[in-house]
Amino acid sequence: MQDYKATDLNPDDLKAMYQAMDLGRKLDERMWLLNRAGKIPFVISCQGQEATQIGAAYALKQGDITSPYYRDLALVTYLGMTPLETMLSAFGKKDDISSGGKQMPSHFSKKEVGIMSQGSTVATQILHAVGAALTFKMDDKQQVALTTLGEGSSNQGDFHEGLNFAGVHKLPFICLIENNKYAISVPNSLQYGAEKLSDRAKGYGMHGETIDGNDPIAVYAAISKARERAINGDGASLIEAMCTRLTAHSSDDDDRYRSSEEKQVDLKNDCNVQFKNYLINHQIADQSWFDQIENENKDIVNKATKSAEAAAYPETSETYNHVYEQGGPF
Repeated sequence: MQDYKATDLNPDDLKAMYQAMDLGRKLDERMWLLNRAGKIPFVISCQGQEATQIGAAYALKQGDITSPYYRDLALVTYLGMTPLETMLSAFGKKDDISSGGKQMPSHFSKKEVGIMSQGSTVATQILHAVGAALTFKMDDKQQVALTTLGEGSSNQGDFHEGLNFAGVHKLPFICLIENNKYAISVPNSLQYGAEKLSDRAKGYGMHGETIDGNDPIAVYAAISKARERAINGDGASLIEAMCTRLTAHSSDDDDRYRSSEEKQVDLKNDCNVQFKNYLINHQIADQSWFDQIENENKDIVNKATKSAEAAAYPETSETYNHVYEQGGPF
């Protein structure tokens, strides 16, 4: 793990990052349990990718725009989507801020904290972020647009079109690939022939690098430098963070395509465990601090779960709201 003293991070920053990583993990684990209990229909997990998501989010500034993908629970939680808002969406309740209980879970959006609305078609979020970056350049604003995606989405046409446009126009744009080595059940060896996806950046005329996605300090450093390049007019960046996916692709996925030996290796690479050990070994936090933080996060998740479960479902009369022009199609 990278030495934090080589960055502008201090011990309090590192503790805040761990707190956010743990909250993302506990929220995710609770939704997984709720799904298995038959209480919510679907979960796409961020477990194992919290270091990349929190490291990236911590490097952003107020006013920056994010266009995330479906596995970014820890990122959007840190940016300002509350655990209650996430649970309302997971339960499909009326007060779900993303769609009023109509949309599939993990379609994140929250305008007031700069999280753009998300579509179901993978990779379209890249084009949305590029569009936001274009407005920042046209208006001469000191803001950047960050988009995230899995490595499988990097093979979609939207990826090429978006990055090509960002490269040509030197936009304040950061593309973060969270490479967990699987596009559902397809391993990366069958997804692309390049040694590193960041090598594609050369063809787009932008900066590219591959980093350790299990190290939040390394991710923070890379995104911070990418942001600095962007606001200085030096153009876009393609950052590939090598991550670990600790769960199946989703709650509906049977991941027996992965061997038990591979899963054991993944567990050893758990970014939350690694970062916790780093903080202990560097005498930044002790076990009593971790116990306190983890209990506080558990309490937050418990309260969010109970409140969302007790909340009202949408009324039948609301079926066409925000789908058709007010009043419905008839």
